[in-house]
Amino acid sequence: MTRTDGITIRRLSADELDLYRAIRLEALRSEPSSFATTIEDWLRLSREEWLARMASAVFVAFEENEPVGMMGLSRQMPSKMNHRARLVGVYLRKNLRGSGVAADLLDAVCDHAKSIGIQQLELTVSAEVARALRFYERHGFEAVGRVPNALRDEGEIIDELIMIRRLNE
Repeated sequence: MTRTDGITIRRLSADELDLYRAIRLEALRSEPSSFATTIEDWLRLSREEWLARMASAVFVAFEENEPVGMMGLSRQMPSKMNHRARLVGVYLRKNLRGSGVAADLLDAVCDHAKSIGIQQLELTVSAEVARALRFYERHGFEAVGRVPNALRDEGEIIDELIMIRRLNE
C-alpha cells in the first residue's frame, strides 16, 4: 500500500531481516519504556531467533525506502487457539504519530489476519499511555482485563491492559 504522502506499508519477507532488525532496535532505543523486552534482550538473539520473531507477519511503514514504523502479528499456535493472534512490536516514529500511518499499519495487519483466518486480535498496553489506549479504542479494541504489576521498569511498577478486537464483526 502506498499512501498519497509517499509512505509505503508492506509485509517484510524473511530475506529482509536486516530491515526488521533496524526498525526493531530503533523502537527499543527510542521508546524503551513502551516494550516488555529491552534492547539487550534483542541484541542477544541469534539470527534464527530473529527470523522466528518474523514468522507470523511483520508489517513496516517506509518513507523513501527507510523503515519508520512497524506492527507485528503473532498467531496462537495451539489448534484450539489459532483463531487468535497478538499485535506485537508496535512502533512509529514520533514525527509521524497522528498522521494516519499507524491506522494504515493496523489496517494492513487486520487485512492479513482476516486472510489467514484470524478472528480476534489481542494486545497488552501500558495502562499509563493514554494516547495508545485512545488509538486502540478508536480502532475497535476494547479493554477486557488488567494485569497489575505487569512490568517493572527502573523501579516503576506498571499495570497493563489486555485489549481485544474481534475481526469477524
